[in-house]
Amino acid sequence: MKQIMLHGANDWRIDDIDEPTPGPRDALVRIAACGICGTDVSYIHMGMTPGHPIPMGHEMAGVVEWLGSEVTGVSVGDRVVVCPSDAGQGPMGTGGPQGGLTPVLYVPDAANGKRLFKVPEGLALTTAALAEPLAVGMQSVNQSEAKPGDKVAVFGCGPIGLFAIATLADRGVTDVVAIDFSHARLDLAKQLGASHVLDPSEVDVWAELKRIHGEVPFMFGPTAATDVFIEASGADSVIGDVLQNGRVDGCLVIVALHYRPVSTNYVNLLMKQFTVRGSMEYPERFEDAIELLERRDLSAVISHKLSLEEFGEGLAVLEGSKDCGKVMITMEGAE
Repeated sequence: MKQIMLHGANDWRIDDIDEPTPGPRDALVRIAACGICGTDVSYIHMGMTPGHPIPMGHEMAGVVEWLGSEVTGVSVGDRVVVCPSDAGQGPMGTGGPQGGLTPVLYVPDAANGKRLFKVPEGLALTTAALAEPLAVGMQSVNQSEAKPGDKVAVFGCGPIGLFAIATLADRGVTDVVAIDFSHARLDLAKQLGASHVLDPSEVDVWAELKRIHGEVPFMFGPTAATDVFIEASGADSVIGDVLQNGRVDGCLVIVALHYRPVSTNYVNLLMKQFTVRGSMEYPERFEDAIELLERRDLSAVISHKLSLEEFGEGLAVLEGSKDCGKVMITMEGAE
C-alpha cells in the first residue's frame, strides 16, 4: 500500500507500507481525498525528526471500510471525515504514526468517538475533506469573539483566511475586509463573504481601512475603527503593523504560523490595551465545520485535484503560485 512519507529535510517519498492490522477499538477508512496543507510544505523543508520517517496528510475524508467490535456511532460504508487531532494516539499527519495521504488509513482507538464524523448526504467527499482547514479558520473566529456589527480585517486569503471569512459570513458578520496580493484569492474572498478587498501592492491598507471602517481617536492621531484583525498571512510585518495602527481595545488573532521571531513595539499593545490571541486547531465541536460545509458551498476553495502520484506537482503549485487555493489529492474513484 502506498503512503507519502517524510524521511528528512526535502526528502519525501511514496513508500510501500504494510497493510494495517486493526484491533477491536480501531477502524480502517478508505481515503477519497486528502488536502495538502501549507504546514506540510513547512514540515518537508524542516524535515521533522531525522531518521524517523513520518507519514503525511491530515485533511482527509473517506469511507469506513472496517470497524472493530467496540467502535460505535458509525458503520461500515459510512462516509466520514477523519479528525487528525491528538486523541491519545498521537496526531495524524503531523508527527504521529498515521497519515492520510494513503489509500487506506488505519484509525487507532476510533472507539473513543473523537476521530470519525459522518458526512451528510449530498456533500461530496472531496469537499468534506475541507473540514479540517475550515475548522482551523473557524477557531480563529471563535478566538476573536467577532459578532454581527463588528468591523473585521483578515490578512491573508489562503484557505485558512478564506475559511475565516466564510465563518464570519455564516455568523452574520458582514463588514469584513480581505487583504491579499492575489486577485484570484480576493475574488474568492468576495464570493465567500468579504465586503471589501484590498491588494497591498495597489493601495495603502491602513488608509483604506480608515476609509472603510471609519476612524477612532487616539492620543497620537486617529486610527482605523476596525474591531478585529485575523492574521492568516504569515507575513512578518503584519503583527507589528496591527499593533501600531489598530484601535484602542482592538483584538488581534494569530492563526498563521510565524516560524521566525517577530519584533514589535509592545508599548502599542500596552497603551491601546490591545488583546492578542493565538488560535490553534479546532472548535470544541469538530462537527461545526462539517455542518458549515453542508450549509454553504465552499468547494470553490479547491483549485487543484491531483492523484497521489502527483503529490510533488501539488507541492510545486503551493510553493510557486500565489493564486492557488486548496490543492486536493484524490484517490481513484473519489467523488
